[in-house]
Parts: sequence; structure tokens; C-alpha cells
Amino acid sequence: MKTSLIAAAALALLTGAAMAQTPVTAQTTVQRDVNQQQRIENGLQNGKLTTREAGLLEREQAKVDKLQAKDMKDGHLSGAERQQLRTAQNKVSRDIETAKNNGVNGNPLSASSQRMQADVQRNVNQEKRIEAGLANGSLTKREAARMEQGQAHVDRAEAHAAADGHVDASEQKHVQRAENRQSARIHRAKTNGTTAG
Repeated sequence: MKTSLIAAAALALLTGAAMAQTPVTAQTTVQRDVNQQQRIENGLQNGKLTTREAGLLEREQAKVDKLQAKDMKDGHLSGAERQQLRTAQNKVSRDIETAKNNGVNGNPLSASSQRMQADVQRNVNQEKRIEAGLANGSLTKREAARMEQGQAHVDRAEAHAAADGHVDASEQKHVQRAENRQSARIHRAKTNGTTAG
């Protein structure tokens, strides 16, 4: 147990150091969202995160997405904005690691966890679509900012659904409606003919 905690701490430090060396751009900050959502998904799948813990982490991700939307809306990330994003994402990263190693385990086979897993996996997919749009130029930074605002809304819906530690079918339907609207927005933004220059 002690060895795995030390290894986890070392991994977190190395990940943080690697991210500190990578210049923060709109694309790298969205890629980090993908990575963090995947870590939440993995924690749910292997039982290291409870549904409630995942909901709390989604609330934090919503704040990061909202910050990204605000910082990218003018199409440029200043040095101060890059540092602010890095700090916010580092905090979420540490909180994911802490929650996964706090000794409180979830049941990955419960209906509630399965619902949360499906919703978080959809977050991963939508963040990947935003990142791909930035990479291939089908999304401008301003469009990506609007998409991150939408992701913040989805994350908040997930956090609200999981706040009591249980996601029931009606709560998941509410989250899925938000995800469907967001998916349509991403598609429209990527295919509207506006490209990054």
C-alpha cells in the first residue's frame, strides 16, 4: 500500500513536471481535459472512485472548462491566462489522485456507477472532438471557447446528478439531453465553414 502511494505521488509529480514543460495552448489545455476525464472514467471503472467523488471532480472540471471558455473567447491566451489554466488543471489533477487513493472505493458494477461511467466517457469523446477541431483547423479558438462553455454545462449537470452519490435513470436522461445538445453544437461549429487561420 505504501509503495503504491509513493508510486502514485511520483507519477503525479512527473505528470505535473511534464505539463509544466509543455507550452499551454488552446489545444494542449483541451488535451489535458481529455486526459483528466479519462482518469475520472478509469477511477470509476476500477472502483477507486465512487459516483459521488466523480461528481465532485466533474464540478471542478466544470470550473476549468468555464475558465477555458473565458480565457479563449478572444482567440488568444495571455501568459497570465495560461498560468491560471495550468494552476486550475494542476489542482484538479491532484484532487483526482487524492480521491483515487483515499481508500474509499466505489462499486463499478452498480447501475449508478455504470451511468456515471457512460456520461464521463461521453465527456472524453466530446473533448476529443474539440481538440481534433483545434488541431485540424475546423474550430477557431473562439468556437472552441464556446464549446468549452458547453462542456462546463454538461459537467455541472453530471455533478448535480451525482451529488448524493447516486445517479438514477431520470438524472441520466437530463445529463444525456445536455450532452446531445452539446454534441450538436460541436458538429455545427466544426462544419460551419469557419476555419482557424
